[in-house]
Amino acid sequence: MSLSKNSANKDVQTTTMKIESVLELTVGCIPFFLKDDEHRKAEILAIKNDSKRVRADDDNDRNKLLFYVHYIGFNKRLDEWVGEDKLIPSKEVEFPKQKKKLPPSKSSVNINELKTLKSSHPSGFSLDSLADTSVYTSTPELKHHAGAGAEKLGGQVTSEIARMKNISLIQLGEYQVEPWYFSPYPESITNLPVIYICEFCLCYYASIKQMDRHRKKCTLFHPPGNEIYRQDELSFFEVDGRKQKTYCRNLCLLSKCFLDHKTLYYDVDPFLFYILTKNDEYGFHIIGYFSKEKESSENYNLACILTLPQHQRGGYGRLLIQFSYELTKIEGKCGSPEKPLSDLGLLSYRTYWAEKLVELLHDFKGNLSIEEISKMTAFTHQDILHALFTIDALKYYNGQHAIIFNEAAVATFQRNQKKKRRVINPDAINWTPPQFSSLELRII
Repeated sequence: MSLSKNSANKDVQTTTMKIESVLELTVGCIPFFLKDDEHRKAEILAIKNDSKRVRADDDNDRNKLLFYVHYIGFNKRLDEWVGEDKLIPSKEVEFPKQKKKLPPSKSSVNINELKTLKSSHPSGFSLDSLADTSVYTSTPELKHHAGAGAEKLGGQVTSEIARMKNISLIQLGEYQVEPWYFSPYPESITNLPVIYICEFCLCYYASIKQMDRHRKKCTLFHPPGNEIYRQDELSFFEVDGRKQKTYCRNLCLLSKCFLDHKTLYYDVDPFLFYILTKNDEYGFHIIGYFSKEKESSENYNLACILTLPQHQRGGYGRLLIQFSYELTKIEGKCGSPEKPLSDLGLLSYRTYWAEKLVELLHDFKGNLSIEEISKMTAFTHQDILHALFTIDALKYYNGQHAIIFNEAAVATFQRNQKKKRRVINPDAINWTPPQFSSLELRII
């Protein structure tokens, strides 16, 4: 191993080295791997043996290694297991600066605390459900702390094991979907090649036989809430997290597979969930959903939003956003989504804000203040300004600020006008803003 930088410098956070053997790689180091015919930097998050791949010409006849990697500069949903044959050995590897080891008293595990924590959480969730004893991680204590450290009272995953996708495939109705991110399903099913999820009650099972048995007994053919909208084959259902805990928790577990920033799994009581479904003779099939706090001090009209991957690029994300603003208009308020948004969520909102503003102002003549635009759209002032800056529509003209759309924005608007798009019909919404008593909110 040859050093190319001075590792004695205390200010240096990483050490760049050339390796002579793949066995020198450790969790946390950043080598180059071959991905899509490109050499990409990737951080190694875990290492395990690949017992199925042994080269006959290997003198040691050892099992090959698999690396779970995160490609630097790319979204986490591209994280994957790769074989050592994808490693570029000719390039230097960044090794993290070694941290001081904790005294044994601080790194040891208090078994009584783990038992107490386990008993305080909902049944069906194992403390060790996040640990994988076959995977080497960056801290020796992580296998023990994975469950305890990952699930706190708010249901937040904080351990490093949560950086790794733990589910290979989900069967949801007629679709098979590959998850993008970690989700804290029980370990007993995450080790299986496929998880079977009922598309109506969202309960999860380990085999198709269990799922078939469940479907014969399951009485749900739509989300367990009030249908507040129906137009053609689409419906929205309002589900109260306090009244339908199991369904909402299962929904959160499913959505965590596709939302990197989602941290809520069990504390669903303070939220309302609005489920978008597509209807046929077999039932109301979930397409996506958004959630919102029952009482938001920041005037958030949406906490979390997801269109399931098999239904993306079908205009449903825009429908979910529009529906959240239609509810906000009925409440007589202006609202904004809770931050931070996921990368896809932010892109969807920016596009929606810009489209609605161009649609509203394209043929308008005269003066219109930001306050008046806010009342007409239910957008907050900040979101209006953010959208206008994004499309470069705010200009200083004749001594005052003006909204002037460039050719690109106008061309996009004209193209959208020609498209046949799904839109929410406000007259089809049958909804009254729910009222929650102070006592009920205290219980929540």
